[in-house]
Amino acid sequence: MIKINYMSTLFVGIDVSSKSNVVYAMDFDENKYIDASFGNNQPGADELAGKIAACMQKHPHLNTIIVALESTSVYSIHIANFLASCELLMPYKPYVYCLNPKMTANYRKSYVGMDKTDHIDAFLISDFARVGRTKKCEPWRGSQYLALKRLTRHRLHLAECITREKTYMVSNLYLKFSELQLLDDDSRPFSNIYGATSSAVLTEFMSLQEIIDSPEEKLLEFLAAKSRNRIADISKTSELLKKAARDSYRLDKCMYEPLNVSLASSFNCIQTYQKEIKLIDQAIEKCISGMNPNAFIILKSIPGIGPVWAAGMLSEIGDIAAFHSSDALAKYAGLTWLKNDSGDFVSEDNRVSKAENTYLRYYLGEAANSVRRHVPEYAEFYSRKYAEVTKHQHKRALALTSRKFVRLVFGLLVKNQLYTGEKLDAELNTNFK
Repeated sequence: MIKINYMSTLFVGIDVSSKSNVVYAMDFDENKYIDASFGNNQPGADELAGKIAACMQKHPHLNTIIVALESTSVYSIHIANFLASCELLMPYKPYVYCLNPKMTANYRKSYVGMDKTDHIDAFLISDFARVGRTKKCEPWRGSQYLALKRLTRHRLHLAECITREKTYMVSNLYLKFSELQLLDDDSRPFSNIYGATSSAVLTEFMSLQEIIDSPEEKLLEFLAAKSRNRIADISKTSELLKKAARDSYRLDKCMYEPLNVSLASSFNCIQTYQKEIKLIDQAIEKCISGMNPNAFIILKSIPGIGPVWAAGMLSEIGDIAAFHSSDALAKYAGLTWLKNDSGDFVSEDNRVSKAENTYLRYYLGEAANSVRRHVPEYAEFYSRKYAEVTKHQHKRALALTSRKFVRLVFGLLVKNQLYTGEKLDAELNTNFK
């Protein structure tokens, strides 16, 4: 936990927009030192840093700087990164916090009848820091974690593009080969309908009748070539493929070419995204090797956690020393439940807080879902929570399993040890300075 003497701190609030940064700075006694607007570019940032440094030199009782700004898409990244690493401000130990806009919006409600302007917003953000609300936030972590975060988030974006493309092409797949998607696992000719062999069949055969009329030997040769001889029982695959073709609806000839063009385009998009993901994975591995790789190795030691989930969690968590307990880490990820009690009434249906880092919550959820398939303790915990309710069973059980998983992640990273299967005292009371 960072300890700061607030009586000797300058609190700088910045209202960020694409073109300008409106700045308000005050001390703990609410004395105003800066109330101005600066360009959201390098000259404007240099001017702001000079103003802050001049203010610190003019008032020697101030020795620390806390800068608070809302996380406004990408517009807040440059100014936050600049102020956190500015050599001119280094003697004053600047702490930079990118805040969730919901936090400052709720803080505004404590002021009755206040106008909303850029300068007032900057004052509110500065006052938010002055009253100590940034203690529950994580300071800016620097360029290395930012670089890793951009890579892992872009990888997630590409994965979502693949999912979206597959969802989009479902209707075209059904029109071209109606029976293929409806078959049970034992009756499917291909284990992966979006794989190379399935793609070749769906795009290179103009119609289903061509598959049915294709000589057995030619069809076997085609399947062997497209699968690179990876199909175990190619005769069975050919038989299942022809049966599925016979059972499917026939189309008018005018629809053959348009459907083939659409399907080929979708398959090309998927293959391109998959190639890009491989390149991103290489970049992630290179980025992590330039940082302290211990945390990455520790997270990968957990059964079910591969490099994708490990890198994603590490990029969003950053330095574990920023969190004083697993509760703080869980709150940062939004894995806490909001109470709804009043008088003698105690709510049993409390919704999970989703006001924090949605990316970290996603990575923790996916990682916990993978871990429960490999670690009996988590599988049993998930099953028990699943059976406790009749509504939202999977979502509730997975959220609670994710919360349990947070304690494991926190304990391993704090103790700097690999996973051994032993229970950890994750609720350490260590304060990090």
